[in-house]
Amino acid sequence: MMWHGRRCVLAVAFVVIVGGLVASAQVKDFKPVTDAMLQNPDPADWLNWRRTLDAWGYSPLNQINKENVHQLQLVWSWAVDPGTSQPAPLVYNGVMYIPESPGMVQAMDAVTGELIWEYKKEFETSPDYTWSPRTRSIAIYGDKIYVSTPDAHLVALDARTGKVVWDQTVADYKLGYRYTSGPIVAQGKVVAGMSGCERYKNDVCFISGHDPRTGKELWRAATIARPGEPGGETWGDLPLNRRSGGDAWIPGSYDPKTNLIYWSTAQAKPWARVSRGTDGDALYTNSTLAIDPETGKIVWYFQSIPGETHDLDEVFENVLIDYAGRSSLFKMGKLGILWEVDRKTGKFVAAHDLGYQNILEVNPQTGKVVYNPDMIPKLGIEQEFCPDLLGIRNWRATAYHPETQALYIPITPTCVKGVSTEVKTDNVGNFHFYGSPSYTGYRTTGRPGHPASPEYRGHLIAMDIRSGRILWRHSMRSAPGSAALTTAGGLAIVGDSDRYLYIDDVVTGKNLFRTRLSASVTGFPMTYAVQGRQYLAVPVGTRGSVGGNAIYVFAVPERAAISRR
Repeated sequence: MMWHGRRCVLAVAFVVIVGGLVASAQVKDFKPVTDAMLQNPDPADWLNWRRTLDAWGYSPLNQINKENVHQLQLVWSWAVDPGTSQPAPLVYNGVMYIPESPGMVQAMDAVTGELIWEYKKEFETSPDYTWSPRTRSIAIYGDKIYVSTPDAHLVALDARTGKVVWDQTVADYKLGYRYTSGPIVAQGKVVAGMSGCERYKNDVCFISGHDPRTGKELWRAATIARPGEPGGETWGDLPLNRRSGGDAWIPGSYDPKTNLIYWSTAQAKPWARVSRGTDGDALYTNSTLAIDPETGKIVWYFQSIPGETHDLDEVFENVLIDYAGRSSLFKMGKLGILWEVDRKTGKFVAAHDLGYQNILEVNPQTGKVVYNPDMIPKLGIEQEFCPDLLGIRNWRATAYHPETQALYIPITPTCVKGVSTEVKTDNVGNFHFYGSPSYTGYRTTGRPGHPASPEYRGHLIAMDIRSGRILWRHSMRSAPGSAALTTAGGLAIVGDSDRYLYIDDVVTGKNLFRTRLSASVTGFPMTYAVQGRQYLAVPVGTRGSVGGNAIYVFAVPERAAISRR
């Protein structure tokens, strides 16, 4: 039984099908989603994990705005299964599709919160709970919902019924491969980035393109340069089975003008150069890759942090913005440096450091990175650096607002003490890589607070994309728990791990609305409209097997909404 608002709703009958369980109800009057719709979605819909393929995290809806946001009321809520909850729901034509852990999708009436259908992935063996399996996002295209699962499968569901259309094994989960975020659809291809790249094997991590009708793999772009290939020399003499990392665990972006997919990669592993045995750039880790959607060819790459050595990856979303005659790509990784590159060529344009890291310097003319001399790890020598391994920011995505030309970024200033160690080389099979310094090559010895933020664990900052100037900051006693969201109603929205939802004035940062929910605000807040009424959906949740995961949906009273239409 699951709770919907004030009523307890008895789940409808389930039927067993190949690959999972699915409820028997269905979405009515479904119209297929086209490439044109993905590239220019109806303002009422939220068709991509960041709404649009340029990863803005911005909605053009303005019915909920600065003047009436204080009147927000809860319309419905829905409890979902336990597990690590970081969902990015989609909404199309009045139906909300919610991804949940592990490999679960629910279709809901977006107005009433009634369950339409539910899919649960069936696994050959239990998912690898040593690394908290999660399903952050999904994709919609044609008449299908596309799910990437913790056992390295891509699954296509009938968007009307939730029934499995196809289930494609992309990689061997027994080698550690897994998905933690969903695919995107670009130029008629389902494109997904693989994770679970920390284990040694005679293979490398990759981004792959698939036929949306069958799941057949059409191409594969490796994120690690093999020996003898271009870039392979940047790993020195390490054999293939010692070249690990390069996870592509956050979804990419797509620009139809350049016809390029932009996908970022994580760090090399083990984390420290001294542990993994490299001194070079270790391509294509910590890079943004521009990929041809037809062939999977890497057209250009930009490596933010060559040879990264502190587990501070640059894997997060690529925000595509045209301004001042430029076609730019903006991205910020764990170090809190906002990079700007030309998205046609990959040429460096600018870098703006938030000022919370003490590890390296960036040449403002060339973008070249130079590590501070005392920040190159040595075996057995304790080192203190900022930020810690989770970074100034993590998976909680930024949001862009076109009127302010600012990015809204949830950040958590931190520092850490630790020691780099030698590593074992037998890390293939079912084991917890992150649970032992003998594999990661790093042992934490302390977590001092950040001297620049002694009173606050987190902030939502508004950052000007031209100058890197901080326009305002909303400081929080606890760390941000969710991605940011911006709207044409002049709102910047974020939640924290202390259960608060905050809605601020996008220009001034003034807090306009605050409420406390049942669990940490998490995942990716989003907004949509049905029959002219705007709604705000906010995920909350916990990490682990205990309950608390839910979706809360808000709106202003209809009289107040009508007055602003």
